[in-house]
Amino acid sequence: MINPIEQFEIHKLFTIGHIGNQEIAFTNSSAYMFGSVALISLLMIGAGRKLVPGRLQSVAEISYEFVANTIRSTAGKEGMKFFPLVFSVFMFVTVSNMVGVIPYNFTVASHLIVTAALAVLVFVTVLIYGFYKNGLKFLKLFVPSGIPVAILPLVVFIEVFSFFLRPISHSVRLFANMLAGHIALAVFASFIPMLAGLGIAGYFGAVLPLGMVIALSALEILVAFLQAYVFTILTCIYLNDAIHPGH
Repeated sequence: MINPIEQFEIHKLFTIGHIGNQEIAFTNSSAYMFGSVALISLLMIGAGRKLVPGRLQSVAEISYEFVANTIRSTAGKEGMKFFPLVFSVFMFVTVSNMVGVIPYNFTVASHLIVTAALAVLVFVTVLIYGFYKNGLKFLKLFVPSGIPVAILPLVVFIEVFSFFLRPISHSVRLFANMLAGHIALAVFASFIPMLAGLGIAGYFGAVLPLGMVIALSALEILVAFLQAYVFTILTCIYLNDAIHPGH
């Protein structure tokens, strides 16, 4: 039977160096992250700027407009200053998720440390820009208008607590969905050779898990894009709080 956890194991490819007693290694996770960046670079640089766009240029332009429209609809025109950050996050998560759907490939977003690093990057950006642009007025984010004084301390506490929980919810949502989907695929895929080994009746029985694997693979492609979109739109919403902290 296939081990559903084996696909998430990190393997060292070679050692880069040491910092004290800590080894710095280049792993399969690092390789897939570099590969995802290479694919994005190939798409964006190799797309060209033809008057009549080809396939690559069309994909690049659609990706650009999709992210730009998402930023404008959530953070306004002022949010476009964060376009490089938001576009980079969206493309990296989307491409790495799509690469991970291919059988026997590694899914970068299935590791919490990766999604947490992206979420913390967004969180720190919101904090720094929020105070840089608004000064202490950024704290208005935690004081909703129209709240009775009697319950204001409780509301402020809830707002502050939920604000600092953002990196956790932001990262875990993407991580959990990619992890669960790939485990489900591996489990159903393991039933196919197990049933096929039972003889002729087993071959007929293997049709059901095979159908489930095909259906789940199609669903995983959709989930891979949707989770990248959800991660991106939450990024835009959080950045909007830094630009317009008042409720």
